[in-house]
Amino acid sequence: MFGTIVNTILIILGTLIGTVLKKGIKEEYQTALFNAMGFAAVALGVNAVVQNMPNSKFPVLFIMSLAIGSFIGAALDLDGKFNTLVGRFGNSNLSKGLSTAILLFCIGTLSILGPIESALNNNHTYLLTNATLDFVTSMALAATYGIGIMFAAVVLFLWQGGIYLVAGYLEPFLTDSLMAEVSIIGGVLIFASGLSILGIKDSKTLNMLPALFVPVVWFFIISFL
Repeated sequence: MFGTIVNTILIILGTLIGTVLKKGIKEEYQTALFNAMGFAAVALGVNAVVQNMPNSKFPVLFIMSLAIGSFIGAALDLDGKFNTLVGRFGNSNLSKGLSTAILLFCIGTLSILGPIESALNNNHTYLLTNATLDFVTSMALAATYGIGIMFAAVVLFLWQGGIYLVAGYLEPFLTDSLMAEVSIIGGVLIFASGLSILGIKDSKTLNMLPALFVPVVWFFIISFL
């Protein structure tokens, strides 16, 4: 799990650096950083959707996934429970930043395929590349939201570590088609997080998180048909 450990350490390091930088930033500049992170999330979300939409073999699957996933998430009140948990350690702004961080760090090709490539082929290239990107992103997020962003490192370690441990079972199912569908939905979630940060629309992004698993179930079903 060398790549995952490096990825986790760099997020922690980036968070610490960003937190130190935050202490010297005036309030009006912090507002500017909020806006910058919001627009960055929107841009990254749109890019993920645009890049992967042409590769989708089931054009309406992401719509169905978002609808079903949002229904399940709302029923479980994932967003409310997450905000309550984070509220014990920080404010509502931290919950927005932390949810965005988790999505950016965990929902992507590098963070999903990286642990599999590391486990099966001892190739850490994907994860080290992801670690570099997460290092820069964690600095920017921590400079905006504070040290609470470090909790995302724990989530990433558990996420990538779990994938690493079951890599042999997952590899046959993680086809290019499935990854395209998951990436489209992930892009929508990141886009929604950006809108929330900008104060345009609070879509309770975490309630839509189960949508990521709908394509997995769909591809699993059609593999037996």
